Amino acid sequence: MPVASGCPYGMHRVLEPKGSLPQGAQRLDNTMEIYDNEILVDVETLNIDSASFNQIRQQAGDDERRMAEIMLEIVATRGKHHNPVTGSGGMFIGRVREIGSALQSRELKVGDRIASLVSLTLTPLVIKEIKRIHKDTAQVDIAGQAILFSSGIYAVLPQDLPEKVALAVLDVAGAPAQTAKLVKPGDTVLVIGAGGKSGSLCLHEAKKRVGPAGQVVAMDYGEAAVNRIKGLGLADVVLNVDATKPIDCLQVLHGACGKLADLTINCVNIPQTEMASILCTRDGGTVYFFSMATSFTAAALGAEGVGKDVTMLIGNGYTKNHALIALEVLRENPKLRQLFSEIYV
Repeated sequence: MPVASGCPYGMHRVLEPKGSLPQGAQRLDNTMEIYDNEILVDVETLNIDSASFNQIRQQAGDDERRMAEIMLEIVATRGKHHNPVTGSGGMFIGRVREIGSALQSRELKVGDRIASLVSLTLTPLVIKEIKRIHKDTAQVDIAGQAILFSSGIYAVLPQDLPEKVALAVLDVAGAPAQTAKLVKPGDTVLVIGAGGKSGSLCLHEAKKRVGPAGQVVAMDYGEAAVNRIKGLGLADVVLNVDATKPIDCLQVLHGACGKLADLTINCVNIPQTEMASILCTRDGGTVYFFSMATSFTAAALGAEGVGKDVTMLIGNGYTKNHALIALEVLRENPKLRQLFSEIYV
């Protein structure tokens, strides 16, 4: 049975250090007895943040058994899936088991299938069993439970999209939604890491908004990613270049376009791509770092070091109506919907 109300932001779940919010905490209370302003969910699938999943694969030597051990160890130690190396988490889908009495007025009922829209880095979680790890999608099927605080946002899964497709899109919903806010008609928009799921969604929103006078430039590394981008038909220019080599990126971009980007969106899931983003953006332009592999220290000091006056935005995973905007991309774009369906179903 639910007990008394807790802090709406979940501070009552913080074990250490006391006084911190759950995301920044080292350890959470993941006892699955809810307060009356919490929601208990039976979790079926975790969508691990791309940077975190990539790091776990490397640490485990790509061995699935070792990957499972690492994930179980993280949750056992911290009470949440908060990767201590990357600092990132992911999200989940599951079925609502119990709703606290203080939240009964919500348009949510026991049995609803939902996707969390808050990070696993702040979500109390128990993993009873890891059933399957999908290396190609960074999704992990589990038996477990999680708790959402009253401030925690979620989306009831849509009926017109496969659940794992919806999960993949909602995991990066902030990227296309922020792109929709940032792009102006006539802009030259560069998307780095355009062949991934967040990057491809950003391409759609950028192409939709730059207008006939604008230009969308896609940058990724490797023939597979480049061919995938070309197949979508969303980029005016597609560049095959390693984003960890900033001078190469600058030279290739300038050679192809003759100018720098007004807006650069970084969706790469590996470190050391900050300077490529900064050098490829014009003075007075904007860099949006969606990637959780970004070092904001490296970005700030690096921009200073090359004398670049650009506005740099942290990749906030939330913006108003971001879930609706991201899911609508797949409804608007049959090619993207087909691509996501092929990968995630």
